[in-house]
Amino acid sequence: RGARPAPAPSPAPPPPHRFPRDTMGDAGKGAKIFKTKCSQCHTVEAGGAHKQGPNLNGLFGRTAGTVDGYSYSAANQGSGITWGEDTLFDYLLAPKKYIPGTKMVFAGLKKEKDRRDLIEYLKQSTA
Repeated sequence: RGARPAPAPSPAPPPPHRFPRDTMGDAGKGAKIFKTKCSQCHTVEAGGAHKQGPNLNGLFGRTAGTVDGYSYSAANQGSGITWGEDTLFDYLLAPKKYIPGTKMVFAGLKKEKDRRDLIEYLKQSTA
């Protein structure tokens, strides 16, 4: 009897809550999520009005708390976050945990697929 070979190491798990790059979201489903959960407080079109929340046009690559004409919380302004797929994926899970002190009242989207779909919609609608 020979010695058994050591089992192959398992691949490292992905970091928690990172945007899953192997699966794109569905922008059509994301549009429905935006309409039902976000549009009462946000707009996406260029030049769109601020509502209870800021206009989201140009969101990707922007530093949090920097849109002219919107009154952000100090927590949001001081967060140092640059919005992208990863930061939005984490933020949309639980905004008040991601930025303690934010004035965003949305509880979050628990399902990863819903967050992927919403992010895909936002990538297309806010560019």
